[in-house]
Amino acid sequence: MSVSSRCAVAVHALAYLARWDDDGPVSSAQVAESLESNPVLVRRILGQLRDAGLTDSTEGRGGGWRLARPADAITLNDAYGAVEEGPTIPAHPHPPSRSCVIGRHAQSLLEAEFCEAEQAMRARLDRTSIADMLDRIMERERARTGSGRP
Repeated sequence: MSVSSRCAVAVHALAYLARWDDDGPVSSAQVAESLESNPVLVRRILGQLRDAGLTDSTEGRGGGWRLARPADAITLNDAYGAVEEGPTIPAHPHPPSRSCVIGRHAQSLLEAEFCEAEQAMRARLDRTSIADMLDRIMERERARTGSGRP
């Protein structure tokens, strides 16, 4: 099972939106600057989060992105589910030999193991909200600088 960079970008973007929520909509360029990433990639991820009901966007002057619901009501699992394609299960590059005892059974058992692992990961991600992540980020920032402002 492999989690792509999309999940990290999504969580980062959601935490960024949560941090600046009281200041109004945030542009994708601002989020991209925080990520040191391409605004087009960020807009694509924010769009997936919008499609999942996690963000809202407003076009035009004064527009931008906001959380669609409170940060404590958005989990890391919500972000993961919005941007990931599902479990990446290791597979043989071509079907293994059906005449071999290992070839007949290894893939299906490996799939079951990885599906169970993903269920455990998603259950864990469900226990952490974006608000929790933001609190931890700000706690680290205060410890680093003695201040809560970046």
